[in-house]
Amino acid sequence: MSLTPNLRGALWMLASAVGFTVMTTLIKFLGADYPAALQTFYRQLAGVIVLLPLIARDWRGAFRTTRPGILIFRSSAGVLGLILGFYAYQKLPLADANALSFTRTLWLVPLAAFVLREPIGPWRIGAALVGFGGVLIMLRPGAGGMDAWMGWPQACALISALLFALTITGMKVMTRDHRPFVLLVYAAVLGLVFAIPPALFVWRWPSWPDLGLLAAMGVIGTLTQGAYIKGMEAGEAAVMAPIDYTRLVFAVGAGLLFFHEVPKPATLAGAAIVVASTLFISWREHKLAQRAKAQPA
Repeated sequence: MSLTPNLRGALWMLASAVGFTVMTTLIKFLGADYPAALQTFYRQLAGVIVLLPLIARDWRGAFRTTRPGILIFRSSAGVLGLILGFYAYQKLPLADANALSFTRTLWLVPLAAFVLREPIGPWRIGAALVGFGGVLIMLRPGAGGMDAWMGWPQACALISALLFALTITGMKVMTRDHRPFVLLVYAAVLGLVFAIPPALFVWRWPSWPDLGLLAAMGVIGTLTQGAYIKGMEAGEAAVMAPIDYTRLVFAVGAGLLFFHEVPKPATLAGAAIVVASTLFISWREHKLAQRAKAQPA
């Protein structure tokens, strides 16, 4: 039985969501002994090892670029985003960290206007403001003082989402004249280079069992990224985007099962608003793209 493109894409997206949940569960489990900077190093190292056979087929083509500056910026922002994101997953409940990570779509709205010079319109601006209102509900300002609602973990999660939005914006610029594989190779290789210095400050040699878990975390992270790309390529973006949010459901289950984390009502309510607003932004962009294609040249 042959699968429709959207069904095939949905299966890839579900695989990505499951893989992401496994990776973040390992991040939290290993967080007591291995700081976020060290975990990021092993994540990048595993990614490079996975890509080496593909790079070896055509290493000149894999590294061919005309704009190294943007690639360096993307990789440095991506590594810093990973370190901050890993720290948030270590310190926050998995559901909270996942919900805050979805704000990268909200950050893309002002970045599209100021960096890509795209017209964004009142609907997308309004949806982004509503989404950030959902973030405030999750953080519950005024409940227990400043440290209780905006500590380092929450701030790191939001800054990480902003940095990943910057890397996505850079990718939109680079895909105009670069293959996605080239961007993936540079993100992995330069990311490994940039991950070494912060890892050295917190370095410790892992035990063999922990090394296996760190390696698994890195490999799963790379495969998760690949599954996400395959899903978006196979199906329609507007159909695939909602499936990515299943990882919030998986995160709630993993947090409850492995770490006895019961999500707070404010987290669930705020997360629902963030997800709804980001879905609206994705749907709006899809409709505008369809309208642009329908117009005669």
